[in-house]
Amino acid sequence: MYPTPHPENTLTIREAVPVHRPHPAPHLRVPVMGQLHAQPPHVQQHVPLQACLTLKFREDGGVTRLVERSHSGPLLVQKPFYPEGGEVCHVAIIHPPGGVVGGDELEISAGVGVLARAQITTPGAAKWTKASGRYKVNGRLKAGGHISRQNIRLDIDAGGALEWIPQEIIFFDNVHAELDHSVMLGEDASYIGCEILCFGRTASGKPFSNGQIRQRIRIQRKEKLIWLEQLRLPGGSPAMRGSLVPTGRTVCATLIATGGAAPGALVDTAQEEAAEIADDTGHVAVYQLESVVVARYLGNSNETAKRVMSHVRDLLRPVILGRPVIAPRMWST
Repeated sequence: MYPTPHPENTLTIREAVPVHRPHPAPHLRVPVMGQLHAQPPHVQQHVPLQACLTLKFREDGGVTRLVERSHSGPLLVQKPFYPEGGEVCHVAIIHPPGGVVGGDELEISAGVGVLARAQITTPGAAKWTKASGRYKVNGRLKAGGHISRQNIRLDIDAGGALEWIPQEIIFFDNVHAELDHSVMLGEDASYIGCEILCFGRTASGKPFSNGQIRQRIRIQRKEKLIWLEQLRLPGGSPAMRGSLVPTGRTVCATLIATGGAAPGALVDTAQEEAAEIADDTGHVAVYQLESVVVARYLGNSNETAKRVMSHVRDLLRPVILGRPVIAPRMWST
């Protein structure tokens, strides 16, 4: 966290009538160290928010129930719903209404008990923007641009299954973001997770030219690491035009699935059909490394990314999760 100003650390003179006194002019703020910093009255300081959400699912006589949901800050879930019967509990996470602003921190944890099954999604895209106004850091006022953080921890006990399929994240220009995603799997637990990242707002002519995105995805089974990948992408850097996002592609989507064994023929089919959906407008790859199946899309359309990821998920869901195909209701509303 970054420190915010406290009344005892600053002296703000609000009176506009000039008088003869040894105090500073009305528009000046005097830090403890005695260093003067002009601050126009219209400049507001953003107060970063902290939001936490904890969910726990349990199997009860063939029905998965949401037995705990606790939150602080503007991060919560709607009422659970059961579009495929009682075996799978679906919930949608509601993000802060104004989006994630510079300096904000989100923490989400979900625990899926033995033999429980759940799906977690979001009702819409998440927008990450830089902070406006100024912050006070180590006694100095600085322009907006603090790091926003999202930490996700998913624990799936033996025989449990979880789908983590939020809608896309849109990173505005000048955003500094860190995303950490950890999945802990028990014996015979299954997981399908998908992330769609959009860099900039190309439709508005506002690319991701400045800022930085850091992402780490880590998956362990019975405390053994089975998957680790890390992304560091500075806005406007050569990496935006390199092997990670070829020729300036602005949408990066990744689906990771692990659980039941996926036949090689199924992975090949997923590759062929996903490439047809992309229709040469983006780069698609579907491959398997030991117990993990990965699908990737690099292009310029979040709608195409959704179609590609949804199709691959439809092919893998019966094999990985042992569940029939069903479209996420929130993705079609």
